[in-house]
Amino acid sequence: MANIKSAMKRVLISREENMRNRMILSSTKTAIKKFDKALESNDEAAIEKAYTDAVSMVDKAVTKGVIHKNAANRKKAQLAKKHDAK
Repeated sequence: MANIKSAMKRVLISREENMRNRMILSSTKTAIKKFDKALESNDEAAIEKAYTDAVSMVDKAVTKGVIHKNAANRKKAQLAKKHDAK
């Protein structure tokens, strides 16, 4: 553990940021899994809702700086490909 006051504060802040990033990434992955499960159910309304939720979560992750915008675009393209192939 750090001895300098500013370094101790920095450790606390980085822990909070790390927790926030993990929460956002986890909820993004969960939204994508829900979309995959909706595809298996063949329910049109559920597929559309899950797709929009998943894309929205990916966009929010980019806005928060959790994932890179190119990675998000790749993920959204994968989701769109699955969505169109249904």
